[in-house]
Amino acid sequence: MLLVGALLPGMGQAATEEDPWEGFNRAMFRFNDTLDTYALKPVAQGYQAVTPQFLEDGVHNVFGNIGDVGNLANNLLQGKLHDAGVDTSRLIFNTTFGLLGFFDVARHMGLAKSDEDFGQTLGVWGVDSGPYLVIPFLGPSTVRDAGGRVPDSFLTPYPYMDHVPTRNVTRGVEVIDTRASLLKAERLISGDKYTFIRNAYLQTREFKIKDGQVEDDF
Repeated sequence: MLLVGALLPGMGQAATEEDPWEGFNRAMFRFNDTLDTYALKPVAQGYQAVTPQFLEDGVHNVFGNIGDVGNLANNLLQGKLHDAGVDTSRLIFNTTFGLLGFFDVARHMGLAKSDEDFGQTLGVWGVDSGPYLVIPFLGPSTVRDAGGRVPDSFLTPYPYMDHVPTRNVTRGVEVIDTRASLLKAERLISGDKYTFIRNAYLQTREFKIKDGQVEDDF
């Protein structure tokens, strides 16, 4: 997301017009940023420091394999049958030969990973994004993408895990793994942090919904 934000600066003006709730959003951003600075980021840094690279990669791959279920469902909903076929193949090969996804063997077979969610599906269907929205604990979003989180949640294992401690630990590990994977990307942030992340998020979402076919605003 940050990389696209750095590469597509021409869309910044359009992004500011989509943030009518900036006062509320900045307050939520400060809350999230404070929580990240004093809790989540240090834990992620510690996790990355003590975890061997092969294990960190394996854990990341396992959660990525679970995420391919959502990719498959949303590619089908968007009518991307070829990509859905690739997602299916990735799930089969990584779950079996990749030991539940610990090894991303599908990548070495030339099966590229998708990155789809129901917010993107709604965008492909023509639903407007609505205003930019910063969600407490969850971060940048839009009204459309926030609503898309609900059906996406049923494509994760958490609603079906009855053992609460196991569910909480698994969810916590996923959050830490995700945060650790973003540590290097922070170096790309420049200027006002809120504005940079907002513009990067909105640009990235448009980029994904249009499969890279983004028009210049010059």
